[in-house]
Amino acid sequence: MLGARSDPVIRHPVVVVTALVFDVQGTATDFHSTVRRAAETIAGSRGRGQDWSAFVNDWRRAYFEETSRTVGQGPWVSVATVYRRTLDPLLQARGIDLATAEREELARAWARLDPWPDTVAGLRRLRGKFTLATLSNADVSAVVSISRHGDLPWHAIFAAEMVGAFKPDPRTYGLAARYLGLEPAEIMMVASHKYDIRAAKQLGFATAFVARPLEYGDPALGDAEFSDEFDINAVDFLDLADQLGC
Repeated sequence: MLGARSDPVIRHPVVVVTALVFDVQGTATDFHSTVRRAAETIAGSRGRGQDWSAFVNDWRRAYFEETSRTVGQGPWVSVATVYRRTLDPLLQARGIDLATAEREELARAWARLDPWPDTVAGLRRLRGKFTLATLSNADVSAVVSISRHGDLPWHAIFAAEMVGAFKPDPRTYGLAARYLGLEPAEIMMVASHKYDIRAAKQLGFATAFVARPLEYGDPALGDAEFSDEFDINAVDFLDLADQLGC
């Protein structure tokens, strides 16, 4: 792990990291708490006795399984579509009866995710030294909505939808490098998901792991352990800013 420093991250004598690209759902935002509250509110008394934390995690798992299956399999399917079509079986299995309009409203909660408490302050510090962009599997419209909702100060928004391939497909990371006009070594991928930054590392990106132990509500369900395989390990965005000298 790199310690605090005042200079940009140097990968080798002639390559300096000048841009940071961020995962959004889970890394920059707290999807678990946001969607759980939305589900509890919409269901009201009909959801009494439900384990909403487990519900959200099952929904997230269904999304991940669905997007993993669609890689290279036919035409692009939006994340909004994936969240909506995986919702009905989850509600049916739990005996939760929501009207169609309520189901649509609940699915839209994924486009109104609240940022973690450190996110905005950390990004504001980082943007003084680095170009900041998203690199999310969420739809472009969802990332725009999430960014407006949380006042997230990105310089640019990139999403898997723009190349029709979900991370960890190499095309998604290539998108960021191409549009930023930078070599991969000049970009640091920031995520709380190790598969994401491992894929970026294989393509030559610098890497920063940000631990989000409450991403799934229960610390026992996530992987927040630091690893020497990454250039930086940070407890949050403020710690990341410290280590990058911002």
